Amino acid sequence: MTVVEHLRQLQPAPSSVLLWWFGQESVALKGQQTVVLVNPFFSAHPQRLVPPPAPPDAFDCVDLVLITHEHLDHFDPPSCHGIATASPQAQFVCPEPIVAQLRAAGVPAGRVHGARPGMSLTVNGVRIWPVAAKHGIHAADAYGFGAGPDGVPRFLGYVIELEGVRIYHAGDTIPYDGMVEALRALSPDLALLPINGRDYFREQQDIVGNLTVREAAQLAAAIGVQALVPLHYDLFASNQADPGHLVSYARQYDLPFTVIVPPHHQPFCFRPVRTGEEQRR
Repeated sequence: MTVVEHLRQLQPAPSSVLLWWFGQESVALKGQQTVVLVNPFFSAHPQRLVPPPAPPDAFDCVDLVLITHEHLDHFDPPSCHGIATASPQAQFVCPEPIVAQLRAAGVPAGRVHGARPGMSLTVNGVRIWPVAAKHGIHAADAYGFGAGPDGVPRFLGYVIELEGVRIYHAGDTIPYDGMVEALRALSPDLALLPINGRDYFREQQDIVGNLTVREAAQLAAAIGVQALVPLHYDLFASNQADPGHLVSYARQYDLPFTVIVPPHHQPFCFRPVRTGEEQRR
C-alpha cells in the first residue's frame, strides 16, 4: 500500500493520531477524518538522501497544510501547488510575512491563512496555535524571529489539536526566553523537534542551525510532553545528527518522556495516556 493509500484508508483509534515522517521536518498527521501535512517537501533534489514519499499531485486527500517558514526544505512551492491542485479542499496556513509567497506558488488566495503567535485558528476542523520560532533566513541574520516593522515573526512552530491530541511541531528553532512558558500553557502531548544543532563550520556554508540533542531533550521535559520525535537530521549529508544520542541522553538523565524514532514513510499511532483527573482545555 502506498503512502497516499495509507493516508486515505487508515484511521486511528479514538483519541489517537496517526503520524508519518517523510524526512527532515515533513510530516503527515491523520485523525478520524482529517489529514494534515506540515512542511511538505516532496520535490526531487539532487542532494536528497531520502526519496519523496510520492509526487505532490498524488496527495488528493489533504485537508490542511502548515508551513513554518520559507526555506526550501520547509516551504517547497511545487509541492504546495501540486497539493493545492490535487486537494481542492485543502487550506494552507503560514506565517503572515510569507503569505504572498504561498499565493505566488499557485495556492488560491482564499485558501491561504496568515498566522502569528498569540492567536489561534480553527481551519477545516483543526485547531492550531502558532508559536514563535527563533531562526534566520541566512546565517548572517540568525538567530532571531525575523520580525519586520510590524513585529510579526517570520518563523513559526505550531501546536496542532487532532482528536483531542496536541502535537507541537517546532519548525526550525533554537531555545529562547519565554518559550517553555508559552508551550506549557498549551499542554502539548507530543513534540516534534529538530535535533541537528548548529556550529560555526555549517554556518560558514550558510546553514542556519536548530536545537541540539540536549536542548531538544530538555525542552521536551520542560514542557511536559509524553513523547518526543526527533526531526531534521537525515535529509542532507551536510546537515545531520544521530537520534541515538537523543535516546542515550534521555535514558542517562531519566527524562520523563518516550523517544520515538520512526522509519521514513511508515505510519505509527500515538495516543497520550490520560489520568482520570486530567481535563483538556
